Amino acid sequence: MTPIRLQFLSGTVGIAALSAFAAPALAQDGQPTLTVYTYESFIPEWGPGPKIEAAFETICGCDLKFVGLGDGVAILNRLKLEGETSDADIALGLTSDLIPEAKATGLFAESGLDLSMLTVPTGFSDPVFVPYDYSYLAVVYDTERVENPPKSLEELVSGDPEQKIAIEDARTSTPGLGLLLWMKAVYGEEAKDKWAELSDRILTVTPGWSEAYGLFTNGEVPLVLSYTTSPAYHMVEEGTERYQAAAFSEGQYLQIEVAGLLKNADQPELARQFLAFMLTPEFQSIIPTTNWTLPVIDGIALPEAFDRLVKVETPLFIDPETVAANRKAWTQEWLEAIGR
Repeated sequence: MTPIRLQFLSGTVGIAALSAFAAPALAQDGQPTLTVYTYESFIPEWGPGPKIEAAFETICGCDLKFVGLGDGVAILNRLKLEGETSDADIALGLTSDLIPEAKATGLFAESGLDLSMLTVPTGFSDPVFVPYDYSYLAVVYDTERVENPPKSLEELVSGDPEQKIAIEDARTSTPGLGLLLWMKAVYGEEAKDKWAELSDRILTVTPGWSEAYGLFTNGEVPLVLSYTTSPAYHMVEEGTERYQAAAFSEGQYLQIEVAGLLKNADQPELARQFLAFMLTPEFQSIIPTTNWTLPVIDGIALPEAFDRLVKVETPLFIDPETVAANRKAWTQEWLEAIGR
């Protein structure tokens, strides 16, 4: 969820090769390697990856390896393709909306963690997936180009078609999927017609968050689908309040990011250790000013800029089981409505 993601995406094997493939991954120094699939913006020097890697490696006696795979939906798509042959020990970056679909692959194992300390809006309890941050979707606007930002989803849908927005693809991107669900949560059966109306304002649909936000900060579009926490980056790192999130009267759609252990992980115990580490103050204190999202436990100090963000009084969400049962049909409806 970082506001600077720059990134869509038979034969016979010998016994020796199979044995090598099955062996646990080891770093060059002989330490075990823990492989974590995540989104691309998690791993650059300005993302949370490097700090988390340094912190975890001081206690794990391992080599923590992050593999960037575009956005959150792309991670699940990759795991479906790889199946039980995946190199991943952990998948980090799915959203809670995708949990039933991820479980249905049969690729994930229970975490064994007690999640009773979590302070996530609407609550969270799951034996497999572990949350590590959350935020709310928002339309972020450039105050130098937008004098009157939309104050509701309806104002966005029916607003000036000359004032364009960049959004992300629901098939590959978690914010893109989130907007699809946000529209469904507000409009229900009318969502297809509302998408058709909104399509006149859509400049482009990008594969992931990075491309859309890059267009926005480069001045190519005045509105972008991002998060209520995105302006904190600009306030803290750039000292500017130019970019702000619009508060919508219907509410903002909640996105909880989660990680899960793969059943065929080479390093299952290290993976569980990492999942537990995610819920420690050390990990959680890194998240707000690198991933620019909110911590899932109490007691984490936040910069003053977070006090100036949109205060969400109405979190919107759709039950993940309902999402799993309808995602394919709703995505097709969306594609038809926006003519892509």
